[in-house]
Amino acid sequence: MIRKLACGVGALGASMFAATAAWAQEATEAVAGATAAATEAAVAAVPAPVAEAAAAVPNPGNNAWMMTSTVLVLLMILPGLALFYGGLTRSKNMLSTMTQIGATAALAMVIWVVWGYSTAFGPTPMEGFLGKFLSSGSLFLSSVSPDTTAATFSDEVISEYVFVSFQMTFAAITAALVLGATAERMKFGATLLFTAIWLTIVYFPIAHMVWAGGGLLFDMGALDFAGGTVVHINAGVSGLVLAYLLGKRKGYPTEPMPPHSMTLTMVGTGLLWVGWFGFNAGSELEADGTAGLAMINTFVATAAAALAWMVVEKLAGHKASSLGFCSGVIAGLVAITPAAGNSGPMGALVLGVVASVVCYFAVAKLKPALGYDDSLDAFGIHGIGGIVGAIGTGVVYSPALGGPGGDDFVMSSQVVTQIIAVAVAICWAAIGTLIAGFIVKMVVGLRVSPEVEVEGLDIGEHGERAYN
Repeated sequence: MIRKLACGVGALGASMFAATAAWAQEATEAVAGATAAATEAAVAAVPAPVAEAAAAVPNPGNNAWMMTSTVLVLLMILPGLALFYGGLTRSKNMLSTMTQIGATAALAMVIWVVWGYSTAFGPTPMEGFLGKFLSSGSLFLSSVSPDTTAATFSDEVISEYVFVSFQMTFAAITAALVLGATAERMKFGATLLFTAIWLTIVYFPIAHMVWAGGGLLFDMGALDFAGGTVVHINAGVSGLVLAYLLGKRKGYPTEPMPPHSMTLTMVGTGLLWVGWFGFNAGSELEADGTAGLAMINTFVATAAAALAWMVVEKLAGHKASSLGFCSGVIAGLVAITPAAGNSGPMGALVLGVVASVVCYFAVAKLKPALGYDDSLDAFGIHGIGGIVGAIGTGVVYSPALGGPGGDDFVMSSQVVTQIIAVAVAICWAAIGTLIAGFIVKMVVGLRVSPEVEVEGLDIGEHGERAYN
């Protein structure tokens, strides 16, 4: 009986198992059929052209880094450059120097958002050959919104407003650097009028030529990582030309005109060095390995240049000075600017030393020999250092020297390209500055009266003193 019962239960179980398996198979086939039908329906619903990939979204980390870099460049201007230049002047011109720098930077920022960005980086190149020098299509930032993006050097993007702000600070500091050559004798109103004209006919076209796709020097393959030509050669040469138009300061060179506060100049130097990391590493537009390379190069080139300047001072029979240290720091920073992401650390170190030595002789020997009054050595350090750095970039880019150049890199042809870029920047800046300078001279005059110059521009131009 038990055997019969067991057999009956086994038979029942077998039949139930078979039924369950059959049901499961049918259910699976039904699901598969439904899935296939849904897939066909979805495919049928897609329009004939294949849907494009989603637009690139800014990486929050890169955006954060670029916003930080932008603020660091502002730090270079206020208070960095203001203190650096202000300490180098005589005490009676301290406030006027700082006020000119601040007002010039502020004016540059306003002009940048009205027509500057459009002229340098607008979305629409000018037709024909003019497109090599100018762009358009974004007056009053009309093409920019919180959703628009700017390309980097990879497939990443950043928010366009961040890119606009970053480049705005470059325009502001370049215009302010020019004032180092004209300190202690140029009218405040003339300074602002000159700035507006100069940015329009000199800075914006050079920025487009070097950094914008389709620009003359960009298409030639000129290397300028962070502004050797756009910022330093441009500002240095423009300052020299404007200094010649203004003439020498009253009493120069027979009357001693030492810096009134090397303490403030040293503070300004430190702020400039700190801010320059935003200037150089930020020019990668991403927080990546190349930004790290630019960062280490900004350390070592500057350190080597600061030491080299003081060594040359000692070899020339002088004492190693704080002024020499500060001058060497700026020379190194200027020289590494175009090579920041285009050189290995050892190449950067050598470039800093070479630039420091060359700038020392430009300031100590060339300026007295030619007799020009470049008040705070804007040309001697920014112009000469920029030239050394821009041409030297064509050398240190070589992979044989630790640079990031590829296996097909040819040093001789790249150096020739760099020399052409330097020559274009020099000629454009010199001619444009002459035009802007003569316009200002005819409209409002360039130079303060002899009485104001003797009394000091702080009182004569602004009615206040730096020290009471």
